[in-house]
Amino acid sequence: MAGLFGTDGVRARINTGSMTAEAVVRLALAAGRWFADHNPRSQHARPKVVIGKDTRLSGYMIEAAMVAGFTSIGMDCRLLGPIPTPAVAHLTRSLRAELGVMISASHNPHHDNGIKLFGPDGYKLDDSIEAEISALAAGSIALAEPTELGRARRMLDSVGRYVEFAKSTLPGRMRLDGLKLVVDCANGAAYRTAPDTLYELGAEVIPLAVDPDGLNINASCGAVHPQMMADAVVAHGADAGICLDGDADRLIMADDTGKIINGDQILGRLALALHQKDELNGGGVVGTVMTNRGLELCLRDAGLTLHRANVGDRYILEMMRSGGFNLGGEPSGHILMTHLARSGDGLLAALQMLALMQQAEQPASVFFNSFTLCPQRLENLRDIDPKILHNQKLQADLAAIEADMKGGGRILVRPSGTEALIRVMAEADTNMLLTRTMDALILRIQQEAENN
Repeated sequence: MAGLFGTDGVRARINTGSMTAEAVVRLALAAGRWFADHNPRSQHARPKVVIGKDTRLSGYMIEAAMVAGFTSIGMDCRLLGPIPTPAVAHLTRSLRAELGVMISASHNPHHDNGIKLFGPDGYKLDDSIEAEISALAAGSIALAEPTELGRARRMLDSVGRYVEFAKSTLPGRMRLDGLKLVVDCANGAAYRTAPDTLYELGAEVIPLAVDPDGLNINASCGAVHPQMMADAVVAHGADAGICLDGDADRLIMADDTGKIINGDQILGRLALALHQKDELNGGGVVGTVMTNRGLELCLRDAGLTLHRANVGDRYILEMMRSGGFNLGGEPSGHILMTHLARSGDGLLAALQMLALMQQAEQPASVFFNSFTLCPQRLENLRDIDPKILHNQKLQADLAAIEADMKGGGRILVRPSGTEALIRVMAEADTNMLLTRTMDALILRIQQEAENN
């Protein structure tokens, strides 16, 4: 994507590149100018921006820089404090703000930070708007007159508003009484919202990683490191486990035996349940090129179709909106349910899974496991120029290796979007076929690299 933005907003190591205070002020100036100029209420009201953040130490600096930029344009700021990304999307819309901002680097370690922008509809910005903001940031930006500067104030009830919204997504007046649940909040943005929501719904809650210190976000905890949560489920005799990432837009779960349930398995269970209720739009779901083949086969058996988008929740959402789907997701745990929310929401997805489990009157070890994942292997080939993938002979040879699987699996070879390496994935119906295919792929790519 051209300009400042990557595949999911702006992200970098703090105090470098786009994550210096100066660069953040510049971004806020440009975004504020764009939304102030496109504000249909400009004749009657000052444009408003809501700003949330996760628990990184650098969030204080980034928040202050953004407030400086927005108020100098003439935008009023509502500061939400530490709160999940999906809560920012929800509150942007419910507060009728022109712009929403989430300060977070998601599942990255504390030394990174990032900025995600949401439009007044609660959706992430289109590429075209991001490109226009990038162009504005590169030029001269008109500032507000002294009497037109914006104001900033903190919202003290932002957590409560989101908790009430989350509870409202359960059917009827359903509660979670009788469930013992482990919830790992990654020392991140959901350290209050997730336990509070589950507790208010009647569950017995065993909270993990709910003591953020600014530096421990995602540190050996959360959706990228779910084993601690899974072990706690067994140790406490819990009914299920919930694992969120730093900004709580991802969900990984565990059943009552401690088995980890990834995003593909969550997506499959939700798809089958919505289909049974005749509430699944589009005759299928949207996954990504990384979605496990086992889910594809499971959906096919139910008369449903898996549509594959590029990796990243923004690409899933684009396909969902253009194709009329209301459910999508990826193995990492991004689950999008557009009939409930405008962005991926780990807590909402967990609530739907728990409600369905309650209705089915089955333990998680039965209900969560709706299909068997196909054996899958991922390898990152470093120190190899990804440009070799443009070689037509190599492409033909890789296609021949996939053809040798005779329909018993698939391959995916692609350059990384963030690092100088090649990502190789294969999945197959049997481990023997998987090993043979993966070894052949790696050998052929390494041969090509040696010849260049």
